[in-house]
Parts: sequence; C-alpha cells; structure tokens
Amino acid sequence: MRRLTALLLTAAVAGPATLAPALALAQTPPASVGDRYVPAPWWMRDPVIASVGYVRTEIPANRAAFSATFRSIDRSAADAARKAADQVRALSLALAAYGVEAVRVETTLSTQPLYDQYRDENGVLRDNARSDQIERYQSEATVSVTVRDVAVLERVYATVIASQPTSTSPVYFNLEPENATKTWLQGEAVKDAARRAREAASNAGASLGGVRVIDPTGRACETDVLAGWPSYASGAEHATDVDASEFVVTASRARAPSAPPAPPPPPPVAGGAPSEAQIESARLALQPPLRELTDRACVVYALN
Repeated sequence: MRRLTALLLTAAVAGPATLAPALALAQTPPASVGDRYVPAPWWMRDPVIASVGYVRTEIPANRAAFSATFRSIDRSAADAARKAADQVRALSLALAAYGVEAVRVETTLSTQPLYDQYRDENGVLRDNARSDQIERYQSEATVSVTVRDVAVLERVYATVIASQPTSTSPVYFNLEPENATKTWLQGEAVKDAARRAREAASNAGASLGGVRVIDPTGRACETDVLAGWPSYASGAEHATDVDASEFVVTASRARAPSAPPAPPPPPPVAGGAPSEAQIESARLALQPPLRELTDRACVVYALN
C-alpha cells in the first residue's frame, strides 16, 4: 500500500503523461501465464512439501419430501374448491401436530373449468373453450410435505396414503449436513493431508518440519509456479474413505441430554382424518439412502 501510494504521488507530480504507466505498473501481477520463470510464494523459499488431504464419507439423508393431490369435481367452482379443501383439512391438522421442527406442510388449492366437448368434422374430440360452455369445475388441493426428522417419515407417509389422495409423488431424499459434521470432515481432511505428507517425505528419505500453510480450501496446493501465474492444475485425486458412523453415534450421544424427545404420534383429528388402523395398514418401509460427502484441505510443511 505504501509503495502504491508513493507511485501515485510520484506520477501526479511528474504529470499526466506518467500517470497511466504508473497505474499499469501498480496493477501488474507478479507474472503472466506462460512465463518461463515466476516468483514463488514465500513459503517456497526453503524446501517444502505441499500435501492435499482429500476425504469422503457416506451419511444417511436427513431430509425427505413428497406431495399428495386431492381432486374434486363439481358444477360450481365454489363447491369444487370447498370439497377439495375438506379432503385435506383434517390431514393438514394431523401433520401439523408433529411440529414445524419435524414436519412442514404447505397446502395449495387450484381450480380450473372443464368445458363441454364435441367432435369436429374429422372426428377429433375438442373442448368448447367458451365461458358459456363450462360443464364443470375441477379443484385440486395439493399437500407438500417436508420431513425434517426422518424418524417419523414412515408414519407421516402412511398418514397421507391412508387419506386416499388422488395422486402422490415419489419420496425424495436429500442430505443437509450439520455444522458439526462439516467441522469433523474438515478435521479428517487435515489429518489425511498430514498422513500423505509423512508418507511422501519418508519415501523420499526426508522428514517433516514445521507447518507453513494450512488452507481449508485446498487452493494453496493447486498453484503451479512452474507453469506460470496464475495457473491451477486439477487432476484426478484418490479420496480417503473415512467412517462417519462413530462420529454420528458420538455426536448424537453428546447431544442426547439437551435434545428434545421424538415427536409423539399426532392425536386423532375428527372429520375425515384416517384412523390408526388405516395408518398402520398403509405403512411402508422408507429407509433414507446414503449420501456422499467430500472435503479437502491443503497443508504445506517444511522439509528437513
């Protein structure tokens, strides 16, 4: 910053003719891509080894989502909408009893006209799309369910199926890792970088010195000072598998004293809600699939 300020002050005193070259000089990078020699980072002044830790693990998905549609047809748009809403009202109340931290419910209602149909001169069935030719109205109430506690997924899904919807979507799973999981995986990546560095140094007949750089993004190990600056290499890397089961169990035990109990089954709701027997008869096994998580870290060591 002091050097840049001095350059600008010197250029201002010298006149406008030297201002542009001074700005260009101040903004010029250390080297250009393709240059034969480029300045090395400060941590490469002495012999170093840059090691990339790359780890992967598999964790069960902790989110699930699906939707169900209830359809009603009537000669009046208001009656069709009312009947469709009546079909989902009790179901929405039953699902809301789990609490928003476990189950989130979104209900939408749409209505469209059904026109009188006729066949044209070619025998093709067509809709008489005129406002005075509306035969009936069709209303659809869609219940979109997001399950944030997969422990209640099977019962929630069975409750929706037992309500006899017109159609349902497949159950979609996804993983939203917690901060504790991300922190653990980043630590495993740093450990993997240290292990790879030790093995590489030992195989070369050297030993590791002090740590020069720890870069959680891994980009410090991608700088190719021999090919030009800035230039980054991205080759295929072999990830080290780490077992998350022990971490997940340990973390769950650590949170057990303060964690709230599992949501209880929702109480029966009168007026169209499925019975306990209907829910149990519609119950299916829904096992959350495993999802892959990866992380990387760059650690630069001095060499002895």
